[in-house]
Amino acid sequence: MKSEEGNLEALSGAILSEARGEAEQIKSDANAKAETIRQRAKEQAEVERKEILDRASQEADRIRSQAVSTTQLKARTMELESREKLLDSVFKAARQQLPSIPQQPDYDQIVYRLIQEALGQLNVKEGQIRADQTTQKLITDSISARLSAENNITLKIGQPLENGTGVVVDTLDGHLHYDNTFETRLSRLQNELRSPVFRILMGETQ
Repeated sequence: MKSEEGNLEALSGAILSEARGEAEQIKSDANAKAETIRQRAKEQAEVERKEILDRASQEADRIRSQAVSTTQLKARTMELESREKLLDSVFKAARQQLPSIPQQPDYDQIVYRLIQEALGQLNVKEGQIRADQTTQKLITDSISARLSAENNITLKIGQPLENGTGVVVDTLDGHLHYDNTFETRLSRLQNELRSPVFRILMGETQ
């Protein structure tokens, strides 16, 4: 009996020892798996964190670039607006000086060229010259005859202009018209002159 009891105790001890060993192994495996899971989670979290930071950085760069572009655009717009206001004031001042041109000593020659240019543009056989009162006094019969002969055209002197300084030439039927007053000439040239005038205002020589 004692021998059988001893064997049972030994067997029981062996079973318990093996059970404890398996339990320890299971616990160790579980800890290892848990550590692996934690490490993967940490690595994934780091990847996601980096992606979030990268996206945030890209968005910040985009917003910053957009803000800079907007600021530059506003600055350029303000610069252009200031330039246009300055140029408009210059042309306005020039326009106010146009009525004084007839006071120039060579104005009779200027008038002659104005009429010649207008006739060249119309290229007709008959025409009518109209001018402001001061200019019209310079268009004598001899000047009109000379212009008629040089351009092979029959010319008449019409009623004085109510507005503008210079000359306007029309066909007798009124179908063709060339305005060569100084006001209209300035308007025709204004767009072409804006850049060189601005360079002069800025002190540029070229």
